[in-house]
Amino acid sequence: MTDWAVLGHDGERARAFVMEGARIVRQAEAPDETAARARVAPLPQRVFRIGEGQGVHLPAPVLPQGARGLSPLVQDTPPDVIDAWVRLLLIGLGRERGHWDGVAWVVGRDLSHWVHLSAGEAVSCQSFMTPRLMRLLGGASEPCEAALADTLSRPERLAAHLRGAEVRGSATAMTGHLLAAELAAARPYWLGQNVVLIAAGRAAESYAGALRGLGAPVEGIAPESLIAPALAAIDGAMA
Repeated sequence: MTDWAVLGHDGERARAFVMEGARIVRQAEAPDETAARARVAPLPQRVFRIGEGQGVHLPAPVLPQGARGLSPLVQDTPPDVIDAWVRLLLIGLGRERGHWDGVAWVVGRDLSHWVHLSAGEAVSCQSFMTPRLMRLLGGASEPCEAALADTLSRPERLAAHLRGAEVRGSATAMTGHLLAAELAAARPYWLGQNVVLIAAGRAAESYAGALRGLGAPVEGIAPESLIAPALAAIDGAMA
């Protein structure tokens, strides 16, 4: 495939890429798809859409073969959906690491996803609304260590801990309690596993630090660094 375009939404903004084979030659971002398309015009006739198609049920290959769009990943029990942009990042991780076995912890604006990967497949997942709750409840980018410890030891008291943080006006405590609740619930995904954290900004180091504090090895990767290898992998799969 020599000339093609990719359109999608990363959860915050519309993204557009014009490709020559596996190479990005033009790209743009904008509040909506129309504006993003205009910034990379003219578009090739072949357009690959991220977020197109019916969801694929787990376990499933992360990289689809011969697809004309990238659909979400769906899990029946417990019910969950990994959106197509997160799937794109997982494809990029697979391109960079080969058939890497372990857990990808993908943190976005509203959701965080723990995805067990093995032999090029997404095996299972567990998602959390932690980033959205942090934003809505006025959390900080850095967690309070004492709050982390309190909720890790007594996760059933999360609601009470959050109320205490609200009364004290402590944004760092709010973050610490919420992050600790996620880590406690996600223990089966990180205990004894290789974990790659795919996250951007200041939150990336605070999330990684919290997990390292539990003795779990974790490596951080910037989401943007995975887009080019993901698109190169998709180009190869369409050939």
